[in-house]
Amino acid sequence: MTRYIRYHSLYAAIAAHAEQKALDLSACRRLVRRCEVLMAALQHDTEAADEAWFAHGVDRVRRFRTQELELARAAGEEHLSQSYSPRRWGFWDQYGGPATVLGTVEVREGALRPGRRALPATFRELFDPLLALAEQDVVPAADLEHAGQVALGVPSPVEQDWLTHVLTATDAGGVHRPQDWEAFDRTRRATFRILGRAIALHGQKGEGYQETLRSAVVFGEDMSTDPVLTTIPEAMGWRGLLLRHYSVGAWRRLWAALVSCVGSRDGEADTSPQELRDWLAQQAPAGTVRQTLGQLPQLKSPDGRLLPAERQLLVDGGDAPMTNVLLLLAGALRSREGQLPDDVRAVFLGRQRRSAEFLDPTWVDGLIRDFSDRPVHDLAARLVDDMLAQSRRVALGKLRTDPATGGLKIFSRLHLRNERYFKTGDEGDSEIGTRIPQLGSFGRQLGLFAVQDGCHVVTASGRKILETER
Repeated sequence: MTRYIRYHSLYAAIAAHAEQKALDLSACRRLVRRCEVLMAALQHDTEAADEAWFAHGVDRVRRFRTQELELARAAGEEHLSQSYSPRRWGFWDQYGGPATVLGTVEVREGALRPGRRALPATFRELFDPLLALAEQDVVPAADLEHAGQVALGVPSPVEQDWLTHVLTATDAGGVHRPQDWEAFDRTRRATFRILGRAIALHGQKGEGYQETLRSAVVFGEDMSTDPVLTTIPEAMGWRGLLLRHYSVGAWRRLWAALVSCVGSRDGEADTSPQELRDWLAQQAPAGTVRQTLGQLPQLKSPDGRLLPAERQLLVDGGDAPMTNVLLLLAGALRSREGQLPDDVRAVFLGRQRRSAEFLDPTWVDGLIRDFSDRPVHDLAARLVDDMLAQSRRVALGKLRTDPATGGLKIFSRLHLRNERYFKTGDEGDSEIGTRIPQLGSFGRQLGLFAVQDGCHVVTASGRKILETER
């Protein structure tokens, strides 16, 4: 959700106003909700100019906007489900964590206050018309125009400078002095630099930010030869994380495909465990697991460079369930000692890891050893059992008492009844976020990155601030 720099400025302005007016928790929450509605109402006026800017809550705010904005009703907390957001703190729920880490806002006794990286007074004044409108219950359309300078998509050099310093850990001259910043600030700057260098090296391919980063830090020789990447230790961590991401995504897609085969609670097409095992086993290739491993794309070159086996599997196999099984096998092979540098392997397996975890790459590697000389369809059936068992473990871990009925409530979409499975909804198969696309978007809003002819580039200011050239 935290994809716009303007909201970070908004909450910083609210925090400064709240401190000036000594607003308590309730008053801060009321102000946050009203300002978020106003931002969405401003978007209503400007969205035709640039559809890329899509303010949070704009769809729900439209019904409160005719000739005037019914601000009190749209932001009201009495009936949250009928307001612009069913969450009591609105979209601050998503921005609050990042804002406090960045130091743009602090929370004291539940109330918002300026953080250690407070919004400059020169920019804070631009929000004064919006904050004034927040005191009105009904806002005429003409009055909204007076606050239009803070609508999404309206540029502000002051905002850009301020958040560039905050996000890239630099001073007013664009210089990074490590002693002036916290460890997490330095880590964020390092990731910005890694992404910037990846764009400089591979941005011409026209891929998204995440795949561009993969091209630089996961596969190929850049990590051992590039004069910038080799000086940034965090790059090895990103290699481990993005490699692990293939296995995580494979499990997620495989699980979603399995659940899609199950019928609903009304008894139509409910499914037995054996039918689910057969669903995946019947898609398995002929031969043994050992033979299938021998047919996987090569993981490393003779000189030790990581080869894009996972990319090749996705290109060759598309969205077939067995493609995900092959990705899991590739991840298991990469988990073996000596396959990855120690610092990469530590992140790939999990820094806090003490033993094999359910469904992690070493778990799959254990299955490989057990099933090596057995048919692939036996392994496929076992993976189904493992997914069902993990689903049950997760559901039991979330078991809660339902205050409405006094009974137990299980938070799961897949349920077992009379030895047959039914579902209450499908599972999502989208990738677990790495937040690299959001970071790239922030870089673009800050003027560090740009798009030219459909390709990402690093701007002159980006090259200077992020030190992406050597």
